[in-house]
Amino acid sequence: MKRTLSKTAAVHKSCTKHFESPKFKHRASSRRITVIGDLMLDEFVWGKVGRISPEAPVPVVEVTGESFYPGGAANVARNLREFVERVAIIGLLGKDRSGQQLRELLSEQKIDTSNTVEEATFQTIVKTRIIARQQQVVRVDREQFIGLAAPQLEEVVAAVRKNLPETDAIIFEDYGKGFLSTDLVSQIADDARSARKIVAADPNPRNLVEWHGLTVIKPNRTEAFSAAGIPCEETDIPPCLDMDLKRTGETLLKKWEAENVLITLGEHGMMLFQKKEAPHYIPTKAREVFDVSGAGDTAIALFTLGLACGATPTEAAEIANHASAVVVSKLGTATVTRDELIAKFREDSAGG
Repeated sequence: MKRTLSKTAAVHKSCTKHFESPKFKHRASSRRITVIGDLMLDEFVWGKVGRISPEAPVPVVEVTGESFYPGGAANVARNLREFVERVAIIGLLGKDRSGQQLRELLSEQKIDTSNTVEEATFQTIVKTRIIARQQQVVRVDREQFIGLAAPQLEEVVAAVRKNLPETDAIIFEDYGKGFLSTDLVSQIADDARSARKIVAADPNPRNLVEWHGLTVIKPNRTEAFSAAGIPCEETDIPPCLDMDLKRTGETLLKKWEAENVLITLGEHGMMLFQKKEAPHYIPTKAREVFDVSGAGDTAIALFTLGLACGATPTEAAEIANHASAVVVSKLGTATVTRDELIAKFREDSAGG
């Protein structure tokens, strides 16, 4: 255990040094990362509950405000934009009010949407969360599942291929809404691998994309067990002693032929699996959890960014874990800043 703690402390020190270094800051800001996947508009309706409805046994929320954020794959891009100057997003938007609003939000944050596909018959995906007393009362989803037509797919592949020489990493963010397909992923991933680019994916079991040969794939625990074909049961066993989890990670490394598989474990942290390496368990760093919305987006964004800036997979996983701990302490679809991340590493190091 002492050796493990010593190694963890060394990784913390290395990560903090990375982020405090002007050289790292310059390297991060100069990276170009493209996020491809399902785009959404996240709406938060804030209010207070003063009474129960006379019509049904449900709370009446008196609205005090509304907030809108880029969601889904757009939230991954938003997290990257805190560190990276050149972030591009590719996904599907409708020619509707919500699509225009999402495009404007991304434009305000200087995220490149020039290769985003617009479809007149598509209704932009909107997730509305109603929050009262810092708790989510209900979520309302407005969505439809639609894939790309062949000409649209060819346009996306051509756009990515054109920009590939200047691209450092590609992230596939799959929320299972239909934008990503095996055909789209395989064409882009093959080109990116040939060009020795970092390719990451956040998969979704509802969308049967065939993932192969990527730099990293990041499922959560339920998604990982499902993909590995292993029954997923609730357990009190610590992750570092969970043999089913270990078997799941090793199975996915072989199935996906990935260099790294990062399994997020919610309040229990993360487990990193690498070829020819023992699994590396990272306990959660969250002190308080207010809202888990978008925590997975932050994890894949910061892990990929870490690799793009020269961090080892273990360092990148620690970075992703600390970043996720910051965002779950905030309400709404949140991001983490460089200063917040440095402060989190310092806090954790000081705490032992």
